[in-house]
Amino acid sequence: MPYNEKWAEELELIASIVSKAPLEKSIKWGADVYTYNNKNVVSYGGFKNFFTLWFYNGVFLKDKYKVLINASEGKTISLRQWRFTSKAEINEQKILEYIYEAIEIEKQGLKIKPAKFTPASVPPILSNAFKSDKKLKAAFEKLTPGKQKEYILYLNAPKQEKTQFTRLEKITPMILQGVGLNDKYK
Repeated sequence: MPYNEKWAEELELIASIVSKAPLEKSIKWGADVYTYNNKNVVSYGGFKNFFTLWFYNGVFLKDKYKVLINASEGKTISLRQWRFTSKAEINEQKILEYIYEAIEIEKQGLKIKPAKFTPASVPPILSNAFKSDKKLKAAFEKLTPGKQKEYILYLNAPKQEKTQFTRLEKITPMILQGVGLNDKYK
């Protein structure tokens, strides 16, 4: 993350606190991720205006000190962040309380089950493309429901029709190749 340098001293302190917990450190997505029995528990990083500690199953934490937030309301389901803007805000005891509670959550196996995907209504821009390109429609129907959902959500996200057309142009060759929108990240 580009902002880790800005918060280097603070993140070093966070790392030293997290390392006191009985967790395994690994690198995932280019960041330090601490796991318990191979389950992601906690990570941290720097951003432009804050640095943060995040709990992968933070939704289950009691949040005794009312410090956790959902960074993307409506999109993020389980993950919760604890944001800081200065070294003075770091409280080792409180952080360790949250980490140990997060470990207990992993021991209990608490998870939010992913919502069942029901084929969403195909956006008009895509259904119009299907009418004029039968190969595109056939290729889309061969995709897994998850890949179909990625494309549908991607096309439904922009408000401007111009952006939807740009996105359709981008994804058409991918659909014809039978690849998912996010396959390169998997």
